[in-house]
Amino acid sequence: MSETLALTGGSKVRSQPFTSWPVFDDSDEQRLVRALRSGKWGKLNGEEVAEFERRFAALHDCKHAIGVVNGTVSLRIALMAAGIKAEAEVIVPPYTFLATATAVVEANSVPVFADINLKTYNLDPAAVAAAITSKTRAIIPVHMAGQPAEMDELMAIAKKHNLTVIEDAAHAHGASYRGRGVGSIGHLGSFSFQSSKNLTCGEGGIITTNDDKLAEACRSIHNCGRISGGVWYEHHVMSANYRLGEFQGAVLNTQLDRLTAQTETRDRNGQYLAARLKAIPGIYPQERTAATMRHSYHLFLFRINAHEFGASRAMILKALAAEGIPVSGGYAIPLYRQPLFLNKAFGPYLPQAAQTLDFSQVSCPNCEIICGEQGAWLEQSLFLGSQADMDDIATAFEKVYRHRAELGALS
Repeated sequence: MSETLALTGGSKVRSQPFTSWPVFDDSDEQRLVRALRSGKWGKLNGEEVAEFERRFAALHDCKHAIGVVNGTVSLRIALMAAGIKAEAEVIVPPYTFLATATAVVEANSVPVFADINLKTYNLDPAAVAAAITSKTRAIIPVHMAGQPAEMDELMAIAKKHNLTVIEDAAHAHGASYRGRGVGSIGHLGSFSFQSSKNLTCGEGGIITTNDDKLAEACRSIHNCGRISGGVWYEHHVMSANYRLGEFQGAVLNTQLDRLTAQTETRDRNGQYLAARLKAIPGIYPQERTAATMRHSYHLFLFRINAHEFGASRAMILKALAAEGIPVSGGYAIPLYRQPLFLNKAFGPYLPQAAQTLDFSQVSCPNCEIICGEQGAWLEQSLFLGSQADMDDIATAFEKVYRHRAELGALS
């Protein structure tokens, strides 16, 4: 390996590709063809989605799971099933994908942003408690990158104020909190099966719950307002067809066969890499909480303190990429600074609340530090390989650190 930075003409630490995503083989094809040949392509007549729902629920310690078309819809349905009324407030983190907050808007409710913990990237319970008003009706903690949020503290807050908790577990398939699967701790859980997710069928989502009444409400909303025992053309609530299809169910069943082993591999590799990177000044991997029994590592999050490292975040990331390590700075701005929120471009939703909302006045300092100065991540497929892959990543970080003085001259 050249001791010259690849950025300035040296050889890369890593020249071969990491594990590709998605992972599939003949078993996926066979099951998909079986669903095709059955002629039962919709959830109402087929068996694939129903089987997947049962298996997914069991894996996550839940009584119920309802497959839907995507993870955004699963959040919206969960809010509707919980009876969240028009223009009620729902507390969400600002460091997450857009859907966590836009699903609240699409439920005709107001997203209220509470800051995250700088070390864990997850919703800060103290910030949640401070954000509660007489209008607050729900909390949506995100299990960011696959590390469970501080659910004990959040559930205690919710109980005190009679709030619904909906776990956004889009990153956290197979993750475990104090021995319980995520999605089983709050009143409802929401998962995504979009292409980048640790469990994928291209597009899809699922709602989980241990509450029979909430499950029945979710099933009705995702199935055109029909109810168990009702007649076909009888519709009881505002709803639509959000059912997951049988082709997606078939792929998810074979993908689920691999999930536990893949999650264990990601968790093992993630912990190993974190231990290596902690030794480098200015690099702070996402801090693992004591309650995290299994981290799904949809992302490997870390912070860069440029002053301690001796080079800017932008140059560090550029140098790592040149060494063959695919790395990202993550979300560049907090959600409340997205044009959608600054311009209150909510379409038909929130007509009254929009008159007084002013997201330009929102400030979540920890989120702003991560977005603007320190945040970075590696994606989940890198962690499906061997320990030698983790060694290459760590070696690249160490090499860049040794040459940190050169990076300043290149910026």
